[in-house]
Amino acid sequence: MLFIADAFEAIRDFMNLGGPVLKAIAVTIFLMWVLIVERLMFMRAPMRAMAREIHDAWESRSERRSWNAHQIRELMISRFSVATNRGIDMIQTLVALCPLLGLLGTVTGMISVFQVMAVSGSGNVRAMAAGVSQATVPTMAGMVGALSGVLLVTLLTRRAAREVEFLEDSLTMDH
Repeated sequence: MLFIADAFEAIRDFMNLGGPVLKAIAVTIFLMWVLIVERLMFMRAPMRAMAREIHDAWESRSERRSWNAHQIRELMISRFSVATNRGIDMIQTLVALCPLLGLLGTVTGMISVFQVMAVSGSGNVRAMAAGVSQATVPTMAGMVGALSGVLLVTLLTRRAAREVEFLEDSLTMDH
């Protein structure tokens, strides 16, 4: 139990060290990871079930060669593609937002350093150090958040494209 209290205290100290922008970065990373986990869970079972349903519905059709049948096939593939790619654009936006928020933290931290220098000169190193940490910690957090999301959003995008292509190939036009 003491370990949990120490962990919360360390997180609180880290959040205070980075200033107010670090809280926005933390919320952004949290939302990004919630969406990533949701997409990973979708790709485990519901996506496969949806692909099977579409495949079975297509294969149960008696006629698959007409223009209408071709349009129905395209509609089925399009709906699957939309469901498979849902949320990926938002994840990509949050990944891109992380370094920008880190840069905002850098700017606000440096403004804090310059304010200390304007008031007390360059002799107050301790007061300047708080601004420097407020400038560097959000930058690091933004970059770590972006890097953690880049890999997974790339994997999700590739997997979605591969699954849509596989479904498209599996829906035969004969009969």
